[in-house]
Amino acid sequence: MTRPALVITCEHGGKHIPAAYRALFEGQEATLHSHRGFDAGALKMAETLAEAFGAPLVSATVSRLLVDLNRSTHNPTLHAEVVRRLPATQRQEILARFYQPYRSRAEQAIRQAIADHGAVIHLSSHSFTPELDGRLRKADIGLLYDPRRPGEAALCRHWKAALAVAAPQLTVRRNYPYAGKGDGLTAWLRRCLGPDVYVGVELEINQKHVTADGDCPALRHEIVESLREALSHVQHPPRARGAPP
Repeated sequence: MTRPALVITCEHGGKHIPAAYRALFEGQEATLHSHRGFDAGALKMAETLAEAFGAPLVSATVSRLLVDLNRSTHNPTLHAEVVRRLPATQRQEILARFYQPYRSRAEQAIRQAIADHGAVIHLSSHSFTPELDGRLRKADIGLLYDPRRPGEAALCRHWKAALAVAAPQLTVRRNYPYAGKGDGLTAWLRRCLGPDVYVGVELEINQKHVTADGDCPALRHEIVESLREALSHVQHPPRARGAPP
C-alpha cells in the first residue's frame, strides 16, 4: 500500500488584468480587489501546501473577472458581464491565452502524478468572503468534495477530525459554503479520472483570517499539520504497471 501523490492548484490566486484588457475594467478597481476579483490568501495557502509536502503547484493570478479558471466554458459566470459583451472571437482569444493553458497544465500535473505514483490527491486552494448578500458565512474552513466518491469523503472526514484536534477553536464544515460536486476544476477532472486514481478536494478558507497582505500564518500552519495527520490514514493500492488512469 502506498500513499497517493499530492498536486496543489490555485485557480483564483490574483487580480491581474493583462494590459490588453485593462480598459474594460476602468473604474472597477474596488471590485477587482474584492472577493469577486480573486481569492485573498488562497495563493499563499497553496504555496505553503506545495512546499510542506513537496507537491507540484499549478496556479494563476489572472482575475476571475476576466475568465474564471474554475468554471466550465458553458457556465454563465465564466466571464464578468463586461467581458461577456465582447465579440465571440475576443472571448475565444481569452480562453486560448489563459483558460486552456491553465487547464492543460493542471491536467498534465495530475496525470503525471498518477503515472508516477498510481493515484493522486488534488487539493484546490480557495477562500470565501465572510459575508455574502447580507448573510454571514458560519465556518472558518470548508472542505468541498463529491460525497459519491468514497476516497474524497474519507479524506475530508479524517481532515475535519484532525482539524478539531489541531485547531478546536475553528468551525470546519464539509461541502460548505458551496457544494463540492458543483461546477469546477475538480468536477471536470472527476469526469476524466476514476475514483480509484483521483481524489479531488477544494479547500476553502474564510477571508476573515486573511491579513491585508494576503497571509494567514496561524491558519496555514494548522491546515498543514492537520492535513499531514489526515494523510496518514489515507492509503491507496499501487496501480498495476501499464493500467490506464
